[in-house]
Amino acid sequence: MHIPDAMLQGGICPVTAVVGAIGIGFVAFRAFFAEHKPSAARFAAITSLIFAGQMMNFPINGGTSGHLLGSVLAVALLGVPFGILSMAFVVTIQCLIFSDGGFTVLGANVLNMAIIAAGLSGIILRAFTKKFPLRSPQYMISLGLAAWVSIMIAASACSIELAISGTIPFFRVIGAMLSTHALIGVGEGLITVVVCFALASKPVSISQKGSVAVPLIASGIVAAILSPFASGSPDGLEWVAQKYAFFHESAPTFVSPLSDYTISAINNEALAAGLAGIIGVAATFFIAWIAARLLNKSKQLEIRPLL
Repeated sequence: MHIPDAMLQGGICPVTAVVGAIGIGFVAFRAFFAEHKPSAARFAAITSLIFAGQMMNFPINGGTSGHLLGSVLAVALLGVPFGILSMAFVVTIQCLIFSDGGFTVLGANVLNMAIIAAGLSGIILRAFTKKFPLRSPQYMISLGLAAWVSIMIAASACSIELAISGTIPFFRVIGAMLSTHALIGVGEGLITVVVCFALASKPVSISQKGSVAVPLIASGIVAAILSPFASGSPDGLEWVAQKYAFFHESAPTFVSPLSDYTISAINNEALAAGLAGIIGVAATFFIAWIAARLLNKSKQLEIRPLL
């Protein structure tokens, strides 16, 4: 779902950048004055877990792959405003440090995956789950369904932007994007339910140390050990772009230090990917922790996992 440079052309890039910046500013304002907030350490740990989860591409039929988006996971564990901010940090760090998503289209990627996907999925999640007890089977099913819907929302937003930019006609791309991401959404739903259920266990959710240590350790394991074994097949957007011939390699506008999650000085690909993942987790945790500390300056009541 990460749009690369040169895939969007014209005014859509600055427009989405402005809209994305305004949206994140508004969300940060709401988060600062929120009554219930996650601790800085928990916010950073969950954000790091989502970053690591996005490194794990899983194979889909037809030679494509998908990975966790994490928008519903973020809002379920952090609340809506902090969930949106968590996704925005992940997308921005991926772009600036790892060239995962283009620099000129960073606004569009933040808009699609953070503001639209996390914001709307948070509303949907509340609508789906307000009648069900926490941790109930009905709640978990609703959680998975909301996660699936979030993927479809983000894919639709991406399709609209591609059409507005003149890259490909809307009715030509929307069917391919939704059909491909419908399968990815199934994986999104399953991962969201499993992770939320694991983090909702009493030893984790009751203990402040456990609610931070467990997702942080899990993110380290995924990034360092599991990510080198992620599927190398193109993701949903890349597959659709190749199919309709609007995917064109171009020189990056901004050169990231660890482009494509590799370290040029290390010849072993698995070791380089694992080390890059650890660096990404550490950077994500530190940046998210600093931001949450600033947002928590106002009076707060610590929020627990919603599950």
